[in-house]
Amino acid sequence: MLKISIISIVIVSFMSIAMITPKSGEPCSISGKVSKKNSTEIIPFASLSLFKGDSLISNSNSDASGIYCFNNLPAGKYKLEINYVGYKKMDIPIAVTANKTIQKNIQLSSEIVEMEEPVMESKKEMATGRLNNQMGASRSAKMMSKSPSAGAFDMVGESPNFNTEEYSKINDNEFKETSKNALSTFSIDVDRASYSNIRRFINQGSLPPADAVRIEEMVNYFSYNYPQPTGNDPFSITTEYADCPWNANHKLIHIGLQGKEVPKINLPANNLVFLLDVSGSMDDPAKLPLLKSGLRLLIDQLRPQDHVAIVVYAGAAGVVLPSASGSEKGKIIDALEQLHAGGSTAGGEGIILAYKIAKENFLKGGNNRIVLATDGDFNIGASSDGEMIRLIEEKREQGIFLTVLGFGSGNVKDSKMEQIADKGNGNYSYIDNLLEAQKVLVKEMGGTMLTIAKDVKIQIEFNPLFVKAYRLVGYENRVLANEDFNDDKKDAGELGSGHTVTAMYEIIPAGSTEELSSIDPLKYQQTKPVVQGSGNELMTIKFRYKAPDENTSKLITHVVLDKISTANSASENCRFSSAVAEFGMLLRDSKFKGNADYKEVLTLARASKGKDEEGYRAEFIRLVEMAEVLKK
Repeated sequence: MLKISIISIVIVSFMSIAMITPKSGEPCSISGKVSKKNSTEIIPFASLSLFKGDSLISNSNSDASGIYCFNNLPAGKYKLEINYVGYKKMDIPIAVTANKTIQKNIQLSSEIVEMEEPVMESKKEMATGRLNNQMGASRSAKMMSKSPSAGAFDMVGESPNFNTEEYSKINDNEFKETSKNALSTFSIDVDRASYSNIRRFINQGSLPPADAVRIEEMVNYFSYNYPQPTGNDPFSITTEYADCPWNANHKLIHIGLQGKEVPKINLPANNLVFLLDVSGSMDDPAKLPLLKSGLRLLIDQLRPQDHVAIVVYAGAAGVVLPSASGSEKGKIIDALEQLHAGGSTAGGEGIILAYKIAKENFLKGGNNRIVLATDGDFNIGASSDGEMIRLIEEKREQGIFLTVLGFGSGNVKDSKMEQIADKGNGNYSYIDNLLEAQKVLVKEMGGTMLTIAKDVKIQIEFNPLFVKAYRLVGYENRVLANEDFNDDKKDAGELGSGHTVTAMYEIIPAGSTEELSSIDPLKYQQTKPVVQGSGNELMTIKFRYKAPDENTSKLITHVVLDKISTANSASENCRFSSAVAEFGMLLRDSKFKGNADYKEVLTLARASKGKDEEGYRAEFIRLVEMAEVLKK
């Protein structure tokens, strides 16, 4: 048996310290430091809950130095519960004395999960990323029952002890000759799930399956320094033409969109329904317990005008919490804490019930949204996948959107989660640790929860005078037919408040002697380009988008000139996003990776890291270093 210690890797600058340090001038009733047992290693951002009897009094987190503090507690007996993914949960009784600080340092023991060595049984399983890790002993509990007094559900059953992760096959976009196909059309994508899922694999000591690597989601995980929009459109457009790092004979087109930042104070009221998977497969520290910790962070951000309901599904679906105001945080958290995992997975029933609750509490002009949290298992239920997708599309048109949060390992149905988020006009995020939950549910809450533009499409016409051929880097499952661009009935991607979207094209310049295809020249088509009034125009980019409550799209046109940026003059945005894309091609072992190698990625990423105040780019560099070691 191979023992793997599942311990989250943390960058201490990820969270704003101001969020978790005690208010100035307020003495701590209980304080201390959280660290690893038998070690001086501190544990930042551990989740701490304080109870008096059975009542939750307060939630907090240790700060970047591992320090925690609870203020102004009356004298009495309390219980302190400490949770951190990868460590054993602790419960500590504490007696508080009036006007006296109780110093209580906490040492957590890492949780060791026994895993079988990965065994690949077939090419099909390799394509879908099934690693066949034995995920520890199965856990047992009670069958689901409803408590009339508390309205809580206890879910019990056995969690699967085999790996069933699934990923859709990705075929890299090919080069297209401009003279034969001058148009390229695709839908934007602001999902970031692939990057955090890749991080999970690497942190656990293995490279991800090739089909788990979606390059556009890796690139879009990071924020870029694009300007805020100044006109009437909800996003700005930035383009750049530069050298290609992995092929000296090619060029890159870099396209950046910056969504308008809507201040939290101006966000519309939320009508949220948490649709939570509490089936047996969620019985894992990195699943339901992490989900609870993440949602507590979101609940803490709710305003009185916001409302939250909780629906769960396992062997059946049920309402744990009717819609409650954001001012009733204790009531919401109490309902959340009573959840336990077990049973099969009636995902179809859960979604139907969640939409019913969302409709009953619909807020006109508000953000009406279901937040589905799951490891992706929808294998049992009254509805087929097709019926479920049609339901999601129908409710999308009625103004109820769907956001998907993925958790854990061994059961990730990645392709299904991505699909339903796409059909629901929402985003798909994979939560691999509490800091990722903090990033998605707190820091990026506006973008995750508020759509500012829907059905955003991009269509590019390349000028054959300057471009011999082109290839869209990533976005393989977002490519649209050229006819779809002007068809407002065709669904496309959504842009959230403050979100950035980055796309890149690899360009073979006109005049290149590089051979592309074996297709014979066309007999009846004109092969020499006739370009009138194009001057030095490299390409024309057209964008279409709809306002969230409208069904007719608006058109924006942007021209890119044949003006190349050298490696030294290319922007920090262009260089860092290129490094991320190059890393993705290495992980996929793409046939288009050219001269890419890990050292080149590291050199490019280090030189373009910038201020990196939150540490995400530094973490990327560390992941590349780890992947290079794993590759050997």
